[in-house]
Amino acid sequence: MVDEFRAAFQALIDASVATDPHQFPPAVHKVYLLAPQIPVAERELALEALAPLLATDHAAPGIVADLAVIAGALVETGTDPGPAGIEILHLLRTMGKGAIAFARAWERTGGGTPPAPEAVTADAETRVAADLGPDAPAATMCWWTIQRHGLAAKTMLAHSEVRAHIRRDPSLHAELVAITNQLSDLLTEFDQIRTLLRMAEATSALVLDRASERGFRVLFDGIGDNLQLHTLLADALIGPHGQGLAGHTPDPRWSASYRHAPVDPEADLVHGWWNLVAHDGSWVWNEGLPAEIPTIDGEHVLILETPTHPRSWKAGRRHPQVRGWLEVESELSSEEAHRWWSRVAPAENPPTTLQDEEEAATPPTAPATLEPPTDPHPGPDPDATPPDGTRATPSPVAETGPSLPPLPKGVSQSSGWGPAWR
Repeated sequence: MVDEFRAAFQALIDASVATDPHQFPPAVHKVYLLAPQIPVAERELALEALAPLLATDHAAPGIVADLAVIAGALVETGTDPGPAGIEILHLLRTMGKGAIAFARAWERTGGGTPPAPEAVTADAETRVAADLGPDAPAATMCWWTIQRHGLAAKTMLAHSEVRAHIRRDPSLHAELVAITNQLSDLLTEFDQIRTLLRMAEATSALVLDRASERGFRVLFDGIGDNLQLHTLLADALIGPHGQGLAGHTPDPRWSASYRHAPVDPEADLVHGWWNLVAHDGSWVWNEGLPAEIPTIDGEHVLILETPTHPRSWKAGRRHPQVRGWLEVESELSSEEAHRWWSRVAPAENPPTTLQDEEEAATPPTAPATLEPPTDPHPGPDPDATPPDGTRATPSPVAETGPSLPPLPKGVSQSSGWGPAWR
């Protein structure tokens, strides 16, 4: 089985380099059939072999986009992203800049909503050429492939090691945030990518509890919003199993849903503990992000104030594919806590615009479900639509390992080689 998978993956790489539309589709399907049945180590080797292809221009843009999706599908089975995860982020930076150029040119040449990436036509390229001139073909190609690159990047950013790389490369992080800011209004998946990028910006906080005047330094990762931070802080700080702060002990099922578990329908409503306030007295909204909490000397400082009225929200992670955690690194000494309290604003009344029943969290966004190709032969597919998780899944394979997510419609078909108008 392992040898068969290796041969299929080599055939996939060979067909990619040769731009062979006859060999690529069957190689993709064979890889998908065999991948769930082989050891994780073999899938990691396969991803490692993909990285050089993703890092160079040896393959056509459509092929590279398809390979990025295949890499993401392998990662979703539990395979470590390795260097392929980083290369996919670099690809997103390159293709994202071109996609933005296309979108801006579209706006300058008549406005309106640009075509869906997979529905780009020769007419669209001709239209933006009036603004972009000889750069129009490249920009149109970037727009045509951008959803596939975004889908792969979203998968990679769900992994802590990829987010750690982003933290070590502030230039790449800043460029990707700027790209997602500009594309998120046009392509909804880029809003999710943006929040995953922002997740990488905050992994620690200094937390001061007003009632006890105690302070703690906490470490965390995989925290998608302040609802998740709020709940995991309560789990770490309240009661004898935590740091002894007063308050009702969180239901373990709430905490689990913010770490790694699905929401328990019998415990899907979390009852809050505090008003969250910044060091300057401003309100820290539960729907906000930890990265948005104001800082002092580079530290995010969060004040836990006694709540003025009960609040509740729906349990569950904003990004269900991301595992979250939080732990107390240390408690401040009484002297250090006193110094920090002297630097923060005194307690004030919270804003009066809050509803008595807590702002409900936006329902967690499920990871995009990729759609299987329905035609093993390459050919134009003008009716293709973005994957939305509502279509049929591929025929089952032997249940000897984790199943791969299905391919998006068009991957390994005409979309792997070039737009239908070329």
